[in-house]
Amino acid sequence: MAEGIKNKVAIIGMGCTRFGEHWDRSAESLAVEAFEEAINDAGIEKKDINAAWLSTCFDEGNVGKSAIPLAAALKLPYLPITRVENLCASGTDAIRGACYAVASGACDMALAVGVEKLKDIGYGGLPDFSQLRGIYNRQIFPNQTAPGQFAMLATKYFNRYGLTREEGKRTIAKISAKSHANGTLNPKAHLRRKVDVETIMNAPMIADPLGLFDCCGVTEGAAAAIVVRADRAKDFRPDPLYVKALQIAVSPEEEYRFQEWDGTHVETTYRCGVRAFEEAGIKNPREELSMMEVHDCFSITELVTYEDLQISPRGRAKEDIDAGFFELDGKIPCQSDGGLKSFGHPIGASGIRMTYEVYKQLQGKCGERQIKDPRLGLTHNLGGFPANCVIGMTIWGNEL
Repeated sequence: MAEGIKNKVAIIGMGCTRFGEHWDRSAESLAVEAFEEAINDAGIEKKDINAAWLSTCFDEGNVGKSAIPLAAALKLPYLPITRVENLCASGTDAIRGACYAVASGACDMALAVGVEKLKDIGYGGLPDFSQLRGIYNRQIFPNQTAPGQFAMLATKYFNRYGLTREEGKRTIAKISAKSHANGTLNPKAHLRRKVDVETIMNAPMIADPLGLFDCCGVTEGAAAAIVVRADRAKDFRPDPLYVKALQIAVSPEEEYRFQEWDGTHVETTYRCGVRAFEEAGIKNPREELSMMEVHDCFSITELVTYEDLQISPRGRAKEDIDAGFFELDGKIPCQSDGGLKSFGHPIGASGIRMTYEVYKQLQGKCGERQIKDPRLGLTHNLGGFPANCVIGMTIWGNEL
């Protein structure tokens, strides 16, 4: 049986720009900034890198959607570079490619860079996905938007588990308030202002029951990671981050085609989590994980992810939210850097940004938002919609 790559690869350097609206900067300049921080963090030179992966999801189509812009921006010397595009899981997929290459022995040191410049291409908060080619250009998706799809997830969840609209909205408002509070402690976050529960509850409606503060914004930024074999990691630094699991799961759209899916969870997240925990050797994620960075594109997404990852029992995430289980000082802090909601969501960079937070937390370098004695951190990306999506998941540890 396949054994996975647990403890075979380690991250020795990472970089991340401030996320926000960078009207005065190009995607290339953001990638350069993240890359320079990463190589300085690792104490290496550009010539030490053998291969690279670039993740970006939406762009202006320059150079035929190739990896050439990364090679040109970083002045990489004729290296093999692969561009990865897998919706919101693109960054995680880039890290996965770099790690697999190193684990296989195909190269000694690999680079993953994620970058996105969404404002310049006119990407708005309610993009019309029906105009995209391929999987989304079908009659089954005539007028869908992301807020609309996830709003239906919220409505069905509230109904199934007996929450009134008021109770449900207040529960997910607490999730957003938590992330905004954590974001105030993160100098690289896009949105750095606390928002209280009542303000979130009374915000303008986007897609009922999701209001303005239940939705992540449109953000730009870049992040980068450098990986080597685990047995070489401490040659570069005393505190590397070791891979415990790397998994990608893609929905075959069974949820749309059959009736078993109840519309209150994301089956692909659950399936991906089962495989990730098995690869990492985790028997009880609620007791063993130290922190999580999950895909809070909407506050309801974070709530159902608690349950899909077997942290909270089905239908009972509200109890953990009310008890502060996922707060910065709780049992498993979630979104310690503010998450997509506050740090931001430059699509191609998000998976690497999540790993950046785990990396810094497990090294004890997060200042005011530092978690006490973390050992294992999980990241989770969701690209697409509840019933048809790609999930990227990583688990990292600071010990072999």
